[in-house]
Amino acid sequence: QVQVVESGGGLVQPGGSLRLSCAASGTIVSIKVMSWYRQAPGNLRELVAEIGSDGSTNYADSVKGRFTISRDNAKNTIYLQMNGLKLEDTAVYYCYADVRTRAWTSDSAVYRGQGTPVTVSS
Repeated sequence: QVQVVESGGGLVQPGGSLRLSCAASGTIVSIKVMSWYRQAPGNLRELVAEIGSDGSTNYADSVKGRFTISRDNAKNTIYLQMNGLKLEDTAVYYCYADVRTRAWTSDSAVYRGQGTPVTVSS
């Protein structure tokens, strides 16, 4: 079994910064892609940023230049440094991990955390 736990959310003023963390634990052989998604009230869940095991990254246009995703493979952990936060960044942020749990196959499964809320408000 695999657990994914996010932390670091909170209340911040516009223009401020937050750093989210996401740690995966359990029966893990390797992790392919780890991602941050967010969902604001009344909106669909959307990709914020993702990072491959090789460190390759992909960002939503709305966060490019403000958010930075990073990864510590030894700790099965990713981070999301969020700078220049805007009101529209308010959402629950979810971490996803595409995990191999068996060494004899390349099959993997996606696990999701419970989410951490981010509120940007003056």
